[in-house]
Amino acid sequence: MQLLDGNLTAKTIKSEIAAMVLDLLAKNGKRPHLAAVLVGENGASMTYVGAKVRACEEVGFASTLIQKSADCTESDLLKIVYGLNDDESIDGYIIQLPLPSHINEKKILEAVDPRKDVDGFHPENIGRMALNLPCFLPATPAGIMTLLERYHIETTGKHCVVLGRSHIVGMPMTLLMQRNAQPGNCTVTVLHSKSKDISNHCRQADIIIAAIGQPGFVKADMVKEGAVVIDVGITRVPDFNKKSGFRLSGDVAFEEVAPKCAFITPVPGGVGPMTIVSLLSNTFLAAENKLMSKS
Repeated sequence: MQLLDGNLTAKTIKSEIAAMVLDLLAKNGKRPHLAAVLVGENGASMTYVGAKVRACEEVGFASTLIQKSADCTESDLLKIVYGLNDDESIDGYIIQLPLPSHINEKKILEAVDPRKDVDGFHPENIGRMALNLPCFLPATPAGIMTLLERYHIETTGKHCVVLGRSHIVGMPMTLLMQRNAQPGNCTVTVLHSKSKDISNHCRQADIIIAAIGQPGFVKADMVKEGAVVIDVGITRVPDFNKKSGFRLSGDVAFEEVAPKCAFITPVPGGVGPMTIVSLLSNTFLAAENKLMSKS
């Protein structure tokens, strides 16, 4: 069993991006600029955004954090989005999800300029991804594909089971794993809350990508020997032995599943760091695209 170390891989990619930033500065005097919009005081969201801001500092990006209280109105948030769309100093930005229940997430995400949509959630980017055209890939799926590529995991002709069908992870992973590329060229089965005989489907998989948000859902008897298991889940589970009062748990029962795997991602330290470096990569690409459009 080999760990797919997201921390180590992300560190390597950050070094590569930092070098590209220095080159961009030398040639164009341009430093990529990422903005993040955080509404409310969701603890996990605040942690995620903080990690993204720190990552910007590590690679030499400029960053802006816009924080609004949980009672921010939808119209006020839309004004912020339109302002970021028009702000020439901002190359890319993210709207941290989830948003408060009184705000229509779909409406907000559709208002984002696709050229600055470095989270890859806008319908234009999703459509271009489906057609295998240049676009900003959703950050978490992009990070998973990079992890598979960096560890030279063969995917062609393999059976991949994707647990979950969200627009953020499940659906994009399905498209990316079956595309005519490496990584890709898989036969893909999508399983969700209405699927029957989930365990049997999983036992037939060469690659399992678990993204359903149910801690410890994937057990050892659901995984065949030599499988590759990618755990996207990250849930705060109460644990009074921890100073924080909780521990982070993935969708895979790691201790019992890991011995059966050829490769497996840990939680934390697997997919999470790769999501952040994908966001950085998209922002760098956005900055390059802007420079090209002006030349």
